[in-house]
Amino acid sequence: MKQYASWYANGPFRLRIAADEKGITGIWFANALHFEKGLSKDAEEAETPVILLAKKWLDIYFSGQCPDFALPLHVQGTPFQKQVWQLLSEIPYGSVTTYGTLAAKIRPGMSAQAVGQAVGANPVSIVIPCHRVIGKDGRLTGYDGGMENKSALLRIEGIILQESRKDTVWLK
Repeated sequence: MKQYASWYANGPFRLRIAADEKGITGIWFANALHFEKGLSKDAEEAETPVILLAKKWLDIYFSGQCPDFALPLHVQGTPFQKQVWQLLSEIPYGSVTTYGTLAAKIRPGMSAQAVGQAVGANPVSIVIPCHRVIGKDGRLTGYDGGMENKSALLRIEGIILQESRKDTVWLK
């Protein structure tokens, strides 16, 4: 299936958006560890209707509001990854949860680390809100787009963070 890609910038955020005819296939921060993972080398640089819709969604999000429409997504992953990504999509705007809480929703005794790996494989940053997942002690944990971006996204959503010497702690 033909893929398309386009750059998006808003303030300090620079993102790459990818889509095919079915929906958005990826949104990556320019500095992401897994930048453009899954994007075909033959992807055409274009602003398709779905990419333009994603840019509108991101404009609303970065203005500090929760977009009131869903984007069509066409993500590739294992059944387990897709199950975790669905749970991520259910985390409300302005809220956070832990890897352990997500794991328990899948099955009692499920490894939080396994969930963390699936969270880290999320190809659609921000829209599938993996930035809303924190460690069990309230500390921010890894983020493919970088910890500064994770902190900034949470602040956009009104989540209060306290900086400490070593890391950032979420405050209820």
